[in-house]
Amino acid sequence: MPSAVYPTSPASPVPLAPLPAGDRADVAARLRDALLAASFTADGLLELLDAPAYAALARSETVPALRATRGDTPLETLVRLFLLQQPVPHARVEGVLPLAECLESGWLVPAGDAGTDVAATVDVRPYGGPGGEDWFIVSDLGCAVGGAGGIGGRGLQADTAVVLGVGGASTTLAGITVRTPVAAALDLGTGSGIQALHAARHATRVTATDLNPRALHITALTLALSGAPAADLREGSLFEPVRDDETYDLIVSNPPFVISPGARLTYRDGGMGGDDLCRTLVQQAGERLREGGFAQFLANWQHVEGEDWQDRLRSWVPRDCDAWIVQRETQDVTQYAELWLRDAGDHRSDPAEYRALYDAWLDEFEARKVKAVGFGWITLRRTAAAVPSITVEEWPHPVEQPLGDTVRAHFERLDYLRANDDAALLAGRFELAAEIVQEQVGLPGAEDPEHVVLRQHRGMRRATKVDTVGAGFAGVCDGTLTAGRILDAIAQLVGEDPVLLRDRTPAQIRLLVEQGFLEPAG
Repeated sequence: MPSAVYPTSPASPVPLAPLPAGDRADVAARLRDALLAASFTADGLLELLDAPAYAALARSETVPALRATRGDTPLETLVRLFLLQQPVPHARVEGVLPLAECLESGWLVPAGDAGTDVAATVDVRPYGGPGGEDWFIVSDLGCAVGGAGGIGGRGLQADTAVVLGVGGASTTLAGITVRTPVAAALDLGTGSGIQALHAARHATRVTATDLNPRALHITALTLALSGAPAADLREGSLFEPVRDDETYDLIVSNPPFVISPGARLTYRDGGMGGDDLCRTLVQQAGERLREGGFAQFLANWQHVEGEDWQDRLRSWVPRDCDAWIVQRETQDVTQYAELWLRDAGDHRSDPAEYRALYDAWLDEFEARKVKAVGFGWITLRRTAAAVPSITVEEWPHPVEQPLGDTVRAHFERLDYLRANDDAALLAGRFELAAEIVQEQVGLPGAEDPEHVVLRQHRGMRRATKVDTVGAGFAGVCDGTLTAGRILDAIAQLVGEDPVLLRDRTPAQIRLLVEQGFLEPAG
């Protein structure tokens, strides 16, 4: 769960800046051309700042970047202006940007006592698309570098419609999303528009919704500045803006999933009790999906005393949907409260106020008998299967992003296993997945290993124990021989009854296919 601390802390409330005119596509196009001409891109930033200073920005530390931009090149000027929110002399900007148009449309405003400087009204962060695209994510001032940056600590009002930029959660969701070409995609709770931007690459039509009208305005700016097609922007909560007759091939959402004692910060707190917002989102998604369509969310969920958390999540899954739910992290209630109090900058407030806020979080959890909070991914797929498949698992280990193809392949393997009984498995041909290695574990010098482990170096990077038959079977699978023929050969080598081996091995084959170690040939 991402968090960040912004280095400044004004004493008085700071109003949100007026946003640039969203209907000036011509200005956005000229601004984009100027940014690209100055190499104000993800690659350009990395080259200018070097890796340590670039990484420091993600931690909300701006000093290294400020030191690296003390010159007067066009790129340094743009980094200070749009990414670090520093006033820049009018004369320096005039040769880099279409200054008059940017001032007239509201991207820039006069700054300084004498009005000789200009300042940005929004954060603009270069962002590299998956196909090498140069995109730009627009957000409110101070909200692109390092995420939220301690909204409360900067003096922004708790009920303001602040819009965050790119954070770890938004890039995680973008990475796990299935990216097959689709007719219609829905980005629910669009925020800065990053998910809508990704969807525009492979969806004919993109609809983006948000309860916050400011977020819809910023999404329009993000799309325009990135050179992407405009989305159908609609205001409203959850599925309210969606008509009853509308369905989608893809639904994505990085919702305000934080479980808190009230909707204090609208960019992160859903305003419903406990994890009800995430539950409602998941439960209502099924009827909005077309056959074979995917709905993918990030979510937090409660671990309630006396309840199995996996059963709790299974109860969220709508009818006629397969589901794959992965818990990536768990925190006890004190860790969770401290994380989000820091996120809001409350740890820098008056000690008595901080203790009162902390108490309110713990009171909320105690009343709901919550002992911990889980964070992870939820993927639904609409299916016509008589018995949908629901997989709920805990996987806190490193994975290889992007995972969209891995997610899609998971559901394709489910279809295969549903359609093939044990006899069909034995008649089938399989191939070992790419970059699988075998590890033998045992005492040094022992004649035989205690156990054998197959390990993936791609995707989910799973590891699974197998017996010697399973290891030998997987090693031979190259798509040429049927599973039954391979088992007959193994039985002859180890002196085992081939009929008994055929009877007991399909369960192991099924597991290896389900987890992605083996793939059906062809």
